[in-house]
Amino acid sequence: MSTELESTRRALREAIAQAEHAAELARLLDAAQARLVEAEHHTAEAKALAERLTDAEERLEIERAAAEKLRKELAEQRFQAEVANWKLSSIKVARWNRLGDAIRSGKSNPVRLARGLKGAAKPVKRPTAPKRKPVAAAAKDKDERPGAAYQATTSVRTLNGASFKLKPFRVPTGPNTRPHLTAAVIADPHTEALLRYEWRQTTGFTPRDFARVLPLEVPHLLVVESVTQGPWAEEITGEPGEGLKALLAWCAERGIRTVFWHTQGDVTPYAAAAELFEHRFTNDLTVGWPRLHFGVQPRVHNPIPLSGGRIDRVLTLDQLLPGHLTYPDVLTSYRWPASVDCPPGTPQWVLAELAACNTSIGTEPDARRAHAALRRAHATGTMSERTDELLEAIGLPAVRATLNVSVLLPVPDSALLEHALAQVARQSGVTQVVVFAWRGAEQRVREVLTGVDVVFRDLDPAASTGAMLNHGLDLCEADLVAVMDPRDVYGAHYLTDLRRAFLFSTAGIVGKAAFYAHLRKPQATLLKQPDAEYSYLPEIAGATLLARRNTLRELGFADLTDGWDEVLMRQCRADGIRVFSADRFGYVRVREEDRWLLGAAQLVEYGSAEPHALI
Repeated sequence: MSTELESTRRALREAIAQAEHAAELARLLDAAQARLVEAEHHTAEAKALAERLTDAEERLEIERAAAEKLRKELAEQRFQAEVANWKLSSIKVARWNRLGDAIRSGKSNPVRLARGLKGAAKPVKRPTAPKRKPVAAAAKDKDERPGAAYQATTSVRTLNGASFKLKPFRVPTGPNTRPHLTAAVIADPHTEALLRYEWRQTTGFTPRDFARVLPLEVPHLLVVESVTQGPWAEEITGEPGEGLKALLAWCAERGIRTVFWHTQGDVTPYAAAAELFEHRFTNDLTVGWPRLHFGVQPRVHNPIPLSGGRIDRVLTLDQLLPGHLTYPDVLTSYRWPASVDCPPGTPQWVLAELAACNTSIGTEPDARRAHAALRRAHATGTMSERTDELLEAIGLPAVRATLNVSVLLPVPDSALLEHALAQVARQSGVTQVVVFAWRGAEQRVREVLTGVDVVFRDLDPAASTGAMLNHGLDLCEADLVAVMDPRDVYGAHYLTDLRRAFLFSTAGIVGKAAFYAHLRKPQATLLKQPDAEYSYLPEIAGATLLARRNTLRELGFADLTDGWDEVLMRQCRADGIRVFSADRFGYVRVREEDRWLLGAAQLVEYGSAEPHALI
């Protein structure tokens, strides 16, 4: 009896437990059903809001069109009113009208009549007819391109009580190196300026509004610098703030990679916040995190000069960079002096940025030393290369356009082959060489040009240089195409220096309008157009041409041996293709004699040009 009672009790307990479990399941099911209904309700609301937003955008567009029409009509009415006033004024000063007024006012007074007629006979300047003015454009929406709202404001510098007014360096807008990638960035102005061209960048959000701002374009990664000012400074120093925790949680829910980058000061205040991030980097050698140093940003650290040129003075670093300057104003100051005397302990990134702006560092200006320093600044790494390192470390693809080069090398004279091949072999960044030479030279070409794709074509003695270049252009595969002359001398850094111009200019063709030349017969070294460095010009020398492949394919080469480059430059001017002249170094034009050069260039000395041109 007791056994049956115990079994019954146990069965009742199990039944009660199952009933409670069923009740819990029913409660959870009801809650899930309620959430589903609520979600469906929210979905319906969101759909209705989206439809209302679409309707509002359509109405806004209609209103904008109507407003534009009204603005044009108002401008026309104002013009017609000005025309009517002009006609009335013209009638009033017309001689016949003034004669009539004199007769009417003096008909009863002969003296007044005589004076009036005399005054009416004098010539009077007629009013100028109004001109139709273009209708002012309506205010545009904020330009979101990199640098659009990031321009220099302080144009006046003071030295020893004297004021100097500068035309500020214009911070370029775009393009992005990786337009497919979006990053949310919390950084000081300097770092923000370095990163803004590397991806689509979202900045300016705060702990209060990030949940509203970031969904507008959900980022692929979040990068937070060890900032010292702004709304996020308190969130990342000491005990991590609730705003930072909420931001990182928001990123975690969406699979957004998070990066903390320690760039300044002691790492200790940031240590607790940094631990919350998936990835940590530092430029401090004493911190045991992966290294990520600053690099120059060619879009803003480049040798493009200020409009008024440089002041003929050597400045100290304190004179050059007073504390009140914003970073866009710093970019203007970098380009201002002839040279900067930097004290020991100057941060390496400051020295690199100065050098990248082609500013001589030292107590005396020195163009050769400045060019070598510019080259070293880029060799230590650009921000594109630093960003590649960051993306590869966190597992995102570091995809961007390359600047690989195909070289077109026609060699019509067999005696020039060895010299021409040596000039190409010393270049870096070359992935393909298209050579036109006499039959039987292919083996020697391949022996010298190892490590690159060699395309060899037999030389046709009847073909012009332009025809060979056109044929070779169809064989080119790299992003950039260079034309090299087998007679000339090209330094080891020639193509590297020229390629760099595509990182900061908007040109379709780059080359040299300023260059050294050597005439063998008189043994004279000349310098052509020394003031033509780093500027957009109508033309450059054809033997220094480096162009985007698609640009050249649109233009083509004229079927000429002499003057094909002049025709190409005329086509560029006609089609609006920008041509950029780079530095004077790394190239020597070599001829037996050239009367045109003797009259158009300045004599440097009698002797070799290579010590002057090659660095």
